[in-house]
Amino acid sequence: MTLRERQNFDILIRGGTLIDGTKRPRCDLDVGIAGDKVVFIGDASHLSANQVIDASGKIVAPGFIDSHSHDDAALLLDPAMMPKITQGVTSVVTGNCGISTAPLARKAERPMPLSLIASRESHEAANFSYFGDYLAALERSPASVNVIPMVGHTTLRVSTMDELDREASPKEVHAMQALLLESMDAGAIGLSTGTYYPPAAAATTEEIVRVCKPLAEKGGIYVTHMRDEADRCVESIEETLQIGRLLGVPVVISHHKLARGQNFGKSLVTLPMIDAAMKCQCVALDCYPYNASSTMLHQDESRLQGRVLIASSGSHPELVGLELSKIATSWGVSLEEASKRLQPASAIYFSMDESDVQRILAYEHTMIGSDGLPTNDKPHPRLWGTFPRVLGRYSRELKLFSLETAVWKMTGLTAKTFGIQRRGTVTVGNYADLVVFDSATVSDRATYEDPAQPSAGIETVVVNGEVTFAGHGHTGQRAGRVLRRQSA
Repeated sequence: MTLRERQNFDILIRGGTLIDGTKRPRCDLDVGIAGDKVVFIGDASHLSANQVIDASGKIVAPGFIDSHSHDDAALLLDPAMMPKITQGVTSVVTGNCGISTAPLARKAERPMPLSLIASRESHEAANFSYFGDYLAALERSPASVNVIPMVGHTTLRVSTMDELDREASPKEVHAMQALLLESMDAGAIGLSTGTYYPPAAAATTEEIVRVCKPLAEKGGIYVTHMRDEADRCVESIEETLQIGRLLGVPVVISHHKLARGQNFGKSLVTLPMIDAAMKCQCVALDCYPYNASSTMLHQDESRLQGRVLIASSGSHPELVGLELSKIATSWGVSLEEASKRLQPASAIYFSMDESDVQRILAYEHTMIGSDGLPTNDKPHPRLWGTFPRVLGRYSRELKLFSLETAVWKMTGLTAKTFGIQRRGTVTVGNYADLVVFDSATVSDRATYEDPAQPSAGIETVVVNGEVTFAGHGHTGQRAGRVLRRQSA
């Protein structure tokens, strides 16, 4: 039976304008789905389906891929994944910034920022000593989105070292290598580092290269929250590129930014550096569309300059949402002392220049990642608003790039970078991860004051052929899958 003779699909998305995730110009085409695959793209006016989705006047695109998430535990603890599915996100890359929920030894400490996603008190059900056990749990209890899993270097350190303020010994390096090998054999696509943070700051370039040898053997990717994103950003990029060259593996610079006033405008230096490196090695980068970051509440006064909002506090939850400087003034103490009293805590830091944000966003090879922390009491709005904000504010309103380019930055480019097969583009034979949105109204509604707000303009989200979000509500489907590393 030919496709034209077939008169019925499981789902037919009819009347929409297709942006396919390749940067090709949009075209008015219908999309037919059978099972978990796209099986037809064209004029389906003569065809029928069990379910017809009217996309007239709307854009049909590949489901968005969050290139930088911290959803490791949330996928199990809150599998509806409303912060992501309401944005049109159908896949998330986990294990970023050096922190992952697995493989995490039960006896291991959970220092910040690891405790943000793997605290003993609230996340015991999402802690696993072996990476394979974590992936098996995800498959037993699927989330609403697909998972692209990575291993965190900090997680390996706390699982194998008794002291974190030094370089790992040869024995400890060997133990970390063994855990990384197990993780990659189970399906991890690579490893991330977070040398910016205290638990991994003492790791030398040499330690990282030695620990990451399995990446070269197994065909993995190296992703990093670099050692410095402020005064020594250039040196940190150089270290990142060197690690990639020594290992012979692709590298991703996470949430590229230039922090603190003295570094504003330095993207005019860093982007040409990255561009030049791309000519001789595999380099990628991502960013989020905001001029404020969010992470653990630092206790070093040099990292507490500017406006700092408290996002969570275990000792003083009543102060969440207030500025650190005002809290310190009311207590009559320094910023550093106030930070210590608020621990364990996380914060939002207004430390970037909007011109740099726009320049990095507009750079041809930049992917989009939310870097959202789902465990915060009052999270950064990027958790709920990243992808519609790119589509609405930066593409439609500021015209930083076309809608086709915006979609590519969050779909096809990301799938190619992470080696995810048959996703990221709308093509016959690809998995049916799709989003239908209104390009005239799509926008973020999450704010710093009220961050847990679904975006506007996202109408339908399909994950592996199952309608998961429709009519501004979750359908109850949880069709997400673990997208394992493809064998080298």
